[in-house]
Amino acid sequence: MKKILLLATGGTIASIPAEEGLIPRMTAEELISFLPKEHLRNQIDSKVLMTIDSINMQPEFWVKIAQAVYEHYDNYDGFIITHGTDTMAYTSAALSYMLQNIAKPVVLTGSQVPIIRKRTDGIRNFLDAICFASEDIGGVFVVFDGKVIIGTRAMKLRTKSYDAFESINFPYIAYINGLDVKYNKPVRPVKHGGLKLDISLCPDVFLLKLHPGTKPELFDCFKHLYKGVIFESFGTGGVPFQERNLLPKIHELIDSGVSVVTTTQCLQEGEDLGLYEAGWKVAQKMIISSRDMNTEAIVPKLMWALGQTDNPKEVKKIMETPVAYDIANPKEKMK
Repeated sequence: MKKILLLATGGTIASIPAEEGLIPRMTAEELISFLPKEHLRNQIDSKVLMTIDSINMQPEFWVKIAQAVYEHYDNYDGFIITHGTDTMAYTSAALSYMLQNIAKPVVLTGSQVPIIRKRTDGIRNFLDAICFASEDIGGVFVVFDGKVIIGTRAMKLRTKSYDAFESINFPYIAYINGLDVKYNKPVRPVKHGGLKLDISLCPDVFLLKLHPGTKPELFDCFKHLYKGVIFESFGTGGVPFQERNLLPKIHELIDSGVSVVTTTQCLQEGEDLGLYEAGWKVAQKMIISSRDMNTEAIVPKLMWALGQTDNPKEVKKIMETPVAYDIANPKEKMK
């Protein structure tokens, strides 16, 4: 029998109707009470960390979740975090960076429909999470709609459908059918040395989505407010350099000591700054390339990198080094 710890944070799965709409109010014990007893073959203990709608999730709450896993790490075989779907992918990525060298499964799950509802997907997702949290595997994962996604590659693409999440630029780790786990992508064994908790986060990060007509002057606002700026550019990573030319202001931002990351608004295949002139012009400064990372991983990784150092060169090195499968290894053939 495996020992599993449920860490509850709220979300739709724990929501009940109220005057102004659904609100998360159910306790961890109440969530467990909805599970068929014949499926509970492992010991499941529980702890409520917070009871929030996940749109209110903050970097400081990521730290609290990571600390809870770390504090109870030696006493359990696996961990489940029930979480709202709207920011679940950010949290799963953040935990992937803060829980270094983890050799046990940390599984995030939730639902699109509250577990109290008749047609809820919460019971299935919860049972699937228990199943995968009992596996002999290490890492942070999102389990949803019978699929297992590595924590740094999850993205919510649908607001209502049960299959809300997709794995971006990376294969699903596994599929779950009842108690059967069918692996699709092997996960490398964890290195020796034990779990390391690294919760140094700098939340002074801003995400900007470029659009035709973005004013260059906007970048002046960032210099004294943020230590890191991520801009979602077009296609393979280019930014406008005619008419409303953004390049000088981006270069000024970098010269002022702000770490600047470029990514693409396209979900699949990532950026390539060397392909077009527009990308080549951006890359002339010490820009940080995100390659095929998804935005939900870039944001917490930049906070994590800035929490370790103020040196832009070191931040760039950390950001461009693969961690927990967040950047594709060119030597590893994708399936």
